Amino acid sequence: MPTCSLLSAALALRLTATFASADSAASGQRTLVRAGQLVDVDRGRVLADQAIVIENGRIVSVQPYRSDLAEGAKLLDWSAYTVAPGFMDMHTHLAGDLLNFSTEAFLKAKPEDDVLAGADNARKTLQAGFTTVRDVGSYNAFVDVSLRDAIAKGWIPGPRMFVAGAYVTIPGGGGEVSGLVDAARIPARMRVGVAKGEAEVAAKTNLILDNGVDWIKMIVTGAVLTDGTDVNQSEYTMAEVRAAVDAAAKRGHFVTAHAHGAQGIQYAIQGGVRSIEHASLIDDAGIALAKQNGTWLVMDIYNGDYIDTVGRAQGWSAESLQKNLDTTDIQRQGFRKALKAGVRIAYGTDAGVYPHGDNARQFPYMVRYGMTPMQAIQSATIEAARLLDKHDALGSVAPGKAADLVAMRCNPIEQIDCTAAVQWVVKDGAIIEGIAQHE
Repeated sequence: MPTCSLLSAALALRLTATFASADSAASGQRTLVRAGQLVDVDRGRVLADQAIVIENGRIVSVQPYRSDLAEGAKLLDWSAYTVAPGFMDMHTHLAGDLLNFSTEAFLKAKPEDDVLAGADNARKTLQAGFTTVRDVGSYNAFVDVSLRDAIAKGWIPGPRMFVAGAYVTIPGGGGEVSGLVDAARIPARMRVGVAKGEAEVAAKTNLILDNGVDWIKMIVTGAVLTDGTDVNQSEYTMAEVRAAVDAAAKRGHFVTAHAHGAQGIQYAIQGGVRSIEHASLIDDAGIALAKQNGTWLVMDIYNGDYIDTVGRAQGWSAESLQKNLDTTDIQRQGFRKALKAGVRIAYGTDAGVYPHGDNARQFPYMVRYGMTPMQAIQSATIEAARLLDKHDALGSVAPGKAADLVAMRCNPIEQIDCTAAVQWVVKDGAIIEGIAQHE
């Protein structure tokens, strides 16, 4: 695709002074961050007056602050702040403009425009304190790959991305632009992962992996926002899920499953997926299976309120609004039950359906529905890193890990809303103004 070559020229202008002046710690200078309070997600505690030493974009040491530790280092005096690991959102859609909720707009969207829109979305996400995201698919195949690579090359600011590239979905299923649109009207680039039957599912999984993705996203049930599909309907069998999981595993990759309905959730877990997205109608059997198999749930329990208010005001389809009403409250009760059962839960918002940069809005909802503030933050840090199988490098403030930090004026363990007012962000040792600096 031509998107990457376009980026190098067109996106240079997006590097604002905030990012262009990012701290030199990422390029070799030794930096000491003095944290007034540090959220230790590994041990579930808050430590006072800690020194975090950073070299070459990684954390070298974490220990109680002493003045001699700052000798020869650039000092970031954040003694008035609470510092936490950079947040991680496991369900985003950075590329494109999903807020323009129109089937016709989606059909006409050009890949290069989706990447350019994604650049702005990525900047907002990073400023909100989310230094890592798992981006779980786009209609225009592989635009997220281009966006990921542009960020990794330093062409544009944004979070570290792990991407799915395209949806594995049945014809007319939840991963299509709409289940009501004639397939002949949908561009081929939007149907890369369309597959039915075990052999075709495996083949499309390999095709998507050939294009440099990190994850496979499989649409196992209908979708709330895809008209003409039923959230209760299983669109793939357990055997078809297994075909994708086996094909991905042979190449060292995981599969995540979009699944709302109880039966589809069970098929996906029994088929071996790493995580379930949404899990809106999960039942006791699904919760037991997730616990037994160590399957993560990524439940976007804030999102329903946005869809009901903004979607209704903007005239989204009656079908989508009704499906949202039918799933929102039951999803939240399922979240509460899964938490009590000890199921692994990672932070994921479905950002893109609602505005990027508002990713932290879900933290208070997770607390409202049963998590402690520490558990909520762990879900967006070390637990998310475990889901990615990157916990040796990401997810906590510890020696050897990437220097990803957020600084807040208040303590989120005492006031979870603090997470929405990040003052400063550090990604790979580079300092970025947080979202609160721009309000």
